[in-house]
Amino acid sequence: MIQPLAYIHPQAKIANNVTIDPFVTIHNDVEIGEGTWIGSNATIMEGARIGKNCRIFPGAVISGIPQDLKFKGEKTQVVIGDNTTIRECVTINRGTSDHWRTEIGSNCLLMAYCHVAHDCVVGNNCIFSNNTTLAGHITIGDNVVLAGMVAIHQFCKVGSHSFVTGGSLVRKDVPPYIKAAREPLSYAGINSVGLRRRGFTEEKINEIQDIYRTLFVKNNNVSKAMEIIEADFRPTEERDEILNFINSSQRGIMKGFGNS
Repeated sequence: MIQPLAYIHPQAKIANNVTIDPFVTIHNDVEIGEGTWIGSNATIMEGARIGKNCRIFPGAVISGIPQDLKFKGEKTQVVIGDNTTIRECVTINRGTSDHWRTEIGSNCLLMAYCHVAHDCVVGNNCIFSNNTTLAGHITIGDNVVLAGMVAIHQFCKVGSHSFVTGGSLVRKDVPPYIKAAREPLSYAGINSVGLRRRGFTEEKINEIQDIYRTLFVKNNNVSKAMEIIEADFRPTEERDEILNFINSSQRGIMKGFGNS
């Protein structure tokens, strides 16, 4: 159902069963999937690709141009997966020529006043609490929880299944499966509660914990810890994901507690 007080550009592609409330503005070159709801006063700008059964709450602005002085008006996008909820006053900027799109996965929840800047890539099943801010070119893995008022520096990466506590300033990469806290941000254990909720066995959780004790607790530098992990831990999906994440880090990983 589309309310007559909404403005929809004639070239926008709106699927069946989309609900658009009064005073919504939808620009040209927008695609919205079946079953999605757009709340009053939301603005969907050029380049938005919104999946099925999403909920966009009042005041959200999707696919605004990047807040990047290098942006020259190139044709870029915001791509949002299915079943994702965007709460009040969230802003998601479209990409630049670096990545050409900003991506939000499926089954995500972005709470009120979050900001996702240009060229970010956010995985599936992520939760961003109120006022969380992502600068440009950030990569967030699947099943990541960012608590309220987290601020992440551009080009940082946050690994899958990790949890970052409220008010944190993220200046370095956060490896997968862990809790990050304190100032400066540092290791605060593995995200055992989240892992159990997602079906990880106790054996697997203990394996992940032992890997991170080697990396963050036993006073090894990163290079030495990597050598020990490769030598002493049998190859598993989780071990290899941790090693690959650290090996590919461009900004470096955050420190262990007490080594900051």
